[in-house]
Amino acid sequence: MMAQNFDLVVIGAGPGGYVAAIRAAQLGLKVACVERENLGGICLNWGCIPTKALLRSAEVFHLMERAKDFGLTADKIGYDIDAVVKRSRGVAKQLSGGIGHLFKKNKVTPIMGDATITAPGKVSVKTDKGVEELTAKNIVIATGARARELPGLEPDGKRVWNYRHALVPPHMPKKLLVIGSGAIGIEFASFFNTLGADTTVVEVMDRVLPVEDAEISAFAKKAFTKQGMKIMEKATVKSLDRKGDKVIATIEAGGKSEQMEFDTVISAVGIVGNVEGFGLENLPAIKVDRTHIVTDEYCRTGVDGIYAIGDVAGAPWLAHKASHEGVMVAELIAGGHPHPIKPNSIAGCTYCQPQVASVGYTEAKAKELGHEVKVGRFPFIGNGKAIALGEPEGMIKTVFDAKTGELLGAHMIGAEVTELIQGYIVGRTLETTEAELMETVFPHPTLSEMMHEAVLDAYGRAIHF
Repeated sequence: MMAQNFDLVVIGAGPGGYVAAIRAAQLGLKVACVERENLGGICLNWGCIPTKALLRSAEVFHLMERAKDFGLTADKIGYDIDAVVKRSRGVAKQLSGGIGHLFKKNKVTPIMGDATITAPGKVSVKTDKGVEELTAKNIVIATGARARELPGLEPDGKRVWNYRHALVPPHMPKKLLVIGSGAIGIEFASFFNTLGADTTVVEVMDRVLPVEDAEISAFAKKAFTKQGMKIMEKATVKSLDRKGDKVIATIEAGGKSEQMEFDTVISAVGIVGNVEGFGLENLPAIKVDRTHIVTDEYCRTGVDGIYAIGDVAGAPWLAHKASHEGVMVAELIAGGHPHPIKPNSIAGCTYCQPQVASVGYTEAKAKELGHEVKVGRFPFIGNGKAIALGEPEGMIKTVFDAKTGELLGAHMIGAEVTELIQGYIVGRTLETTEAELMETVFPHPTLSEMMHEAVLDAYGRAIHF
């Protein structure tokens, strides 16, 4: 079979790969995108999007339970877990199908199959119809990542789940153990806890959401505990004994072990990059470090013309980082001069209840790096819109360099903070100082006013608290 020739072949159609393919096609390149499972990758099909659909159902359910607080009446409140999951899967399917439309619109050639890089510039794809040979001056590896599995804690899809199992649960948990309190673990804990599961979260580090600012973690723990979750910090699940419809977990904390019984366990202990099965062994100049491909700031690997983006290329493991890298690499290949990605200006968002969002350095990290800091805080209880929404629990924290006024970091917990954080991201991208932020007029009444007040507070000028 004669090889098909392209300017660019992208391996993987997740949020990094499909965006890279579309942007490259917009710039006039002939592009193919190879995907072995679903257009949209994990994010659209088994991650970001369907989890948010589930969490929205839980949020509405929670609001219905609070109807009396708003002067409303809602009787016989309940849910149908199968219908909740069906809606989530429908949202994912809709968006995945939309990518096919975008490929057609932008003249990207999608190829469904397993890709193998046989040599620089050469990709072999095993499809249902046979093997297709592709050639391209440029190749982008966007193969993503998968759930990490720890010995003895491997998911079976029945009583011990990974994130995929949790998205299409075979039953509604009554007594749930979540191993890991990063974004994935705490989102599932929040979802099932809201729907009534007796939920325990075990975290090996000294606090929940350990990558967040310590004050935000402490606030989150207090909120989760108030909601009925049991939080176990500096604790390790040593083993899982599966007995029919029960799982006996041996949990070690403070030098002591105890056994606890659950009917469901979700393992959310991190991810590993998908670096196997597509020919890296044929490219010894490409280095892999702890399951992630080593790249420079422009996502270039050790082989000219081969790039790696997204989760397979390392932290931060975020869909929006992957997409932006995809755009950057496409523009670089097309002869442009894009700016490299700045990881410290990429926000992290966790869609639990309450939501958590942050960008830049934590207060502790800023001090560790030698900055003299000014810190501002503003609570949701001091904001009129938050009180009107019935969402008075939360806070916004800002960290500034005391000498230059640079916004070093911003950290939030509360209603809709995953939407608010973008204001501070724009500020960091524009290298805004406290002066510009103070002079900015924020609309009233909005939650965003708290962002202004948190800046003012760092300089002793807060008005409403």
